[in-house]
Amino acid sequence: MQATLTVIIEKEEDGYVALCPEVEVASQGDTVDEARKNLTEALELFFECASEYEIKERLRGEIYASPRV
Repeated sequence: MQATLTVIIEKEEDGYVALCPEVEVASQGDTVDEARKNLTEALELFFECASEYEIKERLRGEIYASPRV
């Protein structure tokens, strides 16, 4: 399976939180690059370990983003 996934990275008080909304997997890091790397690892583990049923249940369709209001 090949898919394009969204990554949202937000600054928090003590670092950065990275989220993939399509499968609701998140991670964190001290820098943007570290948060992205950690999220990539978390996603790889999710897709390796999750059953096909769980992936289908959690995988969302299209994600729409808009600028902050």
